Amino acid sequence: MGSLFAKPKPKVHQQAKTTQSKLLPLRQPKVSKIRRTRAAKKIQALWRGFLVRQTLLAAALNVWVIQCWWRSILQRQVLKRRLALLRIYVIEEEAAVRLQAWVRMWNCRRYFNQICNTLCVVQPVENSFTFKNDDILQVRYEVVSRQPEFHIEILSI
Repeated sequence: MGSLFAKPKPKVHQQAKTTQSKLLPLRQPKVSKIRRTRAAKKIQALWRGFLVRQTLLAAALNVWVIQCWWRSILQRQVLKRRLALLRIYVIEEEAAVRLQAWVRMWNCRRYFNQICNTLCVVQPVENSFTFKNDDILQVRYEVVSRQPEFHIEILSI
């Protein structure tokens, strides 16, 4: 039935088919153009991400170098402070030791002078010399030793 009433298709319609087939490739480039655009955007995003990561890595390395340099400067300053404090401590210790030595020396000399003064007073007359210069004037000179004499007795038990 359909074939009896079916009219033969005009050639114009066939030309339209050929133009449609020719148009289809024109529509396909739009789809492929969108795909290409998406692919290009993806490639650009990946490239930008790579560049950002490279920039951040370079910045992080520069920061690391600066931090290492700054820490070394701080370490040197701390070392200088420690050495200065150590020098001050050594100077103070030497001054204290000298002062203590002087005080001990002063005490020893004072004690020695006290012993000498007591020995000079208690010393017997036998150790003194008399020189006669004139018969009228007699001068007596005493030789007193400045070193104390110590007598130590060791008793065995």
